Amino acid sequence: MLVQKYKDMLSGKSVIRELSEFATARGKEIGYENVFDYSLGNPSVPVPKEFTDRMIQLLATRPTNELHGYSPSLGITSVREAIAESLKNRFGIPYTKDHIFMASGAAGALAHAFRLVTEPGDEILTFAPFFPEYHPYVDLTGAVLKVVPPNTETFQINFEAFEEMLTEKVMAVLVNTPNNPSGVVYSTETVKRLADTLKRKSEEYGHIIYLISDEPYREIVFEGVDAPCVSKFYDNTIMCYSFSKSLSLPGERIGYVAINPACADAETMVYMCGQISRGIGHNCPPSIIQLAVSDVLDKTADLSVYETNMNLIYDKLVELGFTVVKPGGTFYIFPKALEEDAKAFSKKALKYDLILVPADTFGAPGFFRMAYCIETEKVKRSLEALERFVKTEYPNAGK
Repeated sequence: MLVQKYKDMLSGKSVIRELSEFATARGKEIGYENVFDYSLGNPSVPVPKEFTDRMIQLLATRPTNELHGYSPSLGITSVREAIAESLKNRFGIPYTKDHIFMASGAAGALAHAFRLVTEPGDEILTFAPFFPEYHPYVDLTGAVLKVVPPNTETFQINFEAFEEMLTEKVMAVLVNTPNNPSGVVYSTETVKRLADTLKRKSEEYGHIIYLISDEPYREIVFEGVDAPCVSKFYDNTIMCYSFSKSLSLPGERIGYVAINPACADAETMVYMCGQISRGIGHNCPPSIIQLAVSDVLDKTADLSVYETNMNLIYDKLVELGFTVVKPGGTFYIFPKALEEDAKAFSKKALKYDLILVPADTFGAPGFFRMAYCIETEKVKRSLEALERFVKTEYPNAGK
């Protein structure tokens, strides 16, 4: 008999994927260049030349079994050493290879982190707005994801609601900064207050409350924005990183878990990740990609286009009367819809070939997300469609 919980999930497909599929189909009708697709967070800038050159060099010079064979269960030792050294130099935290576990992107890293610190029935808290896939990521481990309602004025943490929900059943708190979908970066003040709260509650409850920091957008931070390293403020932090956005490599599925060296039993936790991978089949990410990224840890793709796009869209949204918090990073912006029902709002936008994602599943009904990881030329052309949409459908906006 088929497992019912997975059959039930078929009726709850990702709205992001559905809209992306709609955009693709519409593109076949009118040309995809005429569809202003803000649905999917797929990096639009090329990978760094240094990464491509390194891949070519590896293929030309290294034995095939080294490039295409299984890596050790914790990841290639030299790669883990390089990542630890990079993190130590950058953030002043004394990581070694024994604190690094190679994973299949941030999703793979999170899959290990959740299983490291929760048993079935335990709770993990996260903060709205949040990436909707956190629900299956957590709930299918047997733990329970609970969502702290948002502070819609700033999209920093709603600490009053957080403290009410931070009960003894909570074993971990999951943060995502820079944030998908809001684009907001948690300030140093926010991170310090979060760390102080977790320390106090850990002592009160007599068990560690772990902080799991999901950081695929860490490198996409805009000029002048305060973007602290979460792990510097709380010892019991598990960093989950992906190279998908920094190097424009989402299809390569490469990232890592980095356990704060000050975390209790840090080295044991990394070895536990190796055992967790045996149970979930999420092990041994591609050897050649591990080797290639280890040589470009101080490089990124040209991420400046995202700030350019953000400013163009933000300025137009404000001009048209939208309420929107200016992003500090990522390639997302998160305005309030011009009517209470964001789904209805986004459906109307389709008539103008604008693909906007309603945010009900992000824990913030009434808002919508735009993923502006598209060509700047296309962003500029989309602004006319956005203006026509608003002035036709919502003539009193901003008045």
